[in-house]
This record gives sequence, structure tokens and C-alpha cells, in this order.
Amino acid sequence: MNNNRAQSPHSPGRRQFLKAGTAVTAALLAPSALADAPRALSSLPALPTNPRTQAAMPTRNLGKTGYKVGIFSLGGQASLEKANNFAVAVPIIERALDLGVNYIDTSSIYGGPERWSEQYVGKVMAHRRNEAFLATKTKERTRDGSMRMIEKSLELLHTDHVDLWQLHDIGTLTDVNAVFAKGGAMEALIEMHEQKVVRFLGLTGHYRPEALMEGIRRFPFDTVLMAVNAADPHHYSFGPDLIPLAVERQMGIIGMKIPGRGRILSSWTPQPIEVQKKMWEGMVLAPTPGTLTMRDAMYYTLSRPVSTIIIGCDTIAQLEENVQLARDFTPLTDAQSAQIVARAEPVSKPALFFRFYDRP
Repeated sequence: MNNNRAQSPHSPGRRQFLKAGTAVTAALLAPSALADAPRALSSLPALPTNPRTQAAMPTRNLGKTGYKVGIFSLGGQASLEKANNFAVAVPIIERALDLGVNYIDTSSIYGGPERWSEQYVGKVMAHRRNEAFLATKTKERTRDGSMRMIEKSLELLHTDHVDLWQLHDIGTLTDVNAVFAKGGAMEALIEMHEQKVVRFLGLTGHYRPEALMEGIRRFPFDTVLMAVNAADPHHYSFGPDLIPLAVERQMGIIGMKIPGRGRILSSWTPQPIEVQKKMWEGMVLAPTPGTLTMRDAMYYTLSRPVSTIIIGCDTIAQLEENVQLARDFTPLTDAQSAQIVARAEPVSKPALFFRFYDRP
């Protein structure tokens, strides 16, 4: 691959194609053309390389992308989405790269309108871009909205390309139909891939499996980011159908919601129910602590056919613990996994709170 960087995201040429027409994209979205969407990447730099990864933890193929990803990756939430948190968030990202993490996840909606998560990641990418496979997302359902999202992402992340651009939170068939409609977000994803602004394309979701499966059937995405923790088998499980479909399509599978925002862990200290009701209207409440250790939670998901798991960290100590667990990982037996799933059952709804919102 060519090691020269693509044109600056802020140059007139880049702005021009970000606003370009979509005739080619519309043609690519025709059902007969979906499977033939070009994947030529000759104008992009080589895939990122963190020289510490191989010695730091096991690696796995990120689907058919050709990238070897460490089994633990850094999520863009927790400290990385809190406002004005540069003093905490940036050192976590720096330390993650120092420890061998080679995949960083973020999104255009993490941290609110200010997009704090992308800001913090960009602070590090400004001088360490080649060490991390960089993934971000668009929650917008239209082409034009998604174009605005990627243009701002490039600016905040201090880069001229991202390695993975994903449709964020595909939860229902309404979402699927919206992004694949004329003028929908898929036009932006394909166009940016064709323009060498994004290297790979993916979709994400944590609500129900059917919508993600439909998205995968409509387009040959490179990756799927899905919620898969030890509570998953108890409610609207992604295991029986979605995961096998992604494996069949040789997609990179990225696991998220591993500790369920902490609620699956025995170290979780629930706030009083009255406080939870005020803070999280409509969310499944967590009246008791969880039942698993972080080791249980991580090893359960890593024993599924995932490429990597992403976890947000509040402190460097949490990050270091997670990297050490990844370093020491050995797959669980089916019996061990079944025991962990059984232990998670009493707190399965709080640990899967994201599957119980009302959606259109």
C-alpha cells in the first residue's frame, strides 16, 4: 500500500468531495451492486502498527480486514466522554497505546454536542496516529447528516482518514430502512470509502439482533460491533443467529457492553432507587450489586468468536487491570461459560438495560 497520507481533510479538494453528488453511490446501493462494492484502498497509508501489541496480549484477525487486533481495545466512553476531562482522558489513551492496545473506539455522539470523546482521542492521534486502528461512528440516518459528521470527526481526530466508519446503534428495521433509503447514511459510507476517507465500513447495535442481521444481509460490511456480555443469553440473545451470521460472512466481531456499565459486576454499588429513577428515566434499575468479577465478564465474551472487546475506562488502574486480564486470557470451557451465564441471571436485566427501551 502507498504510505503517503491522503489530502488534508481541511483542504479545498477534501471539502469539495465531502459535498459532492451521489450518482455513483446511488448506483452502488442498487441491490444488484451491493456485493460488488469496491474495496480498493491504494491511496491510504499502511494499516496502523503498535509495536508493543504482540508482546502485550493475544491478537486475532479483525475479520477479513487483514488487521491483527489485540483482544482488549479501548472504548470511547467512561472517562473519555466526560466534559472538560482532558487531564484524565488523554493520559488513559496515551497509556493504552504504551501498553499495546492497538484499536481505539469513539463516536460522533460520545460526550454530547461537543464530542468530547473525539476531542480526547484526537489530542493523542495528533502525534500517534499510526499506532492505533481508529474507529468512529455516525448516528445520523441521512447522507448529508453523516457527511457533516465525518467531516467534523476528521477535524477533531486530527487525521485525514479513519480506519473504520460505522453506522451507530442500528436497533430496529426502521433504522435499517432509513440508512438504506435514497439519501440515507449508506450513501455517505460508500462515498467516503470510495474517496479513501474511510478504510472499512461497519455497523453497531445493542438493542435486538434482527435489525443488525438485516443490515448485514443488505451490505457486505467489514465489521459488526455488538453488545455481547454474560447476561446476553437471558434476553433477546445475539448468540443463536446474529453471531453465526457474522462468522459466516467473515466479519470482524467487536464485543461491547462487557460489564453492562458495571451493573454485571460484584464491585458495582447501585445508587438508591429514588436517585436512579431521577437520573435514568425509563431505564431498567439496578437494585442490587452484580454477580461477576471483571475476569468473569471479559473471559466469557472473549471465549465467544469475537475479534476484540472494547471497554471504556475511568482510570489508568482500570485500564492496566483490563490489559493484564487480556494478557493472561485462556478460553473458557463450555461448562465454565454456562456457569457464568447462570450466575449472571439475577442481574441480567440491569446488565442488559439497553435492550429494554421503547423504540419505534
